[in-house]
Amino acid sequence: MGGVNASHGLNTLVPLASGELNQDKVTPGLLGFVIFAAIAIGLWLLMKNMGKQMKRIDFVEEPEKAPARAEDERAPAPAPKEDVAP
Repeated sequence: MGGVNASHGLNTLVPLASGELNQDKVTPGLLGFVIFAAIAIGLWLLMKNMGKQMKRIDFVEEPEKAPARAEDERAPAPAPKEDVAP
């Protein structure tokens, strides 16, 4: 892009600015608002679609099975070792 730089845009907008241009003030401007609005609209559409998808879900929770007896869950105790004297 021959000859186009960052100050080119500033030089073309300076005559359009009414009054003194404050170099210390930074504002998002129209482009910032458009981008923010696009993100907000996109988020709204995603949330609307998510609501539709959640309504489509047909989930029936199965009843929880009764816990097994504590005696059945325990492993049999190992047989005690006999001490053999040499």
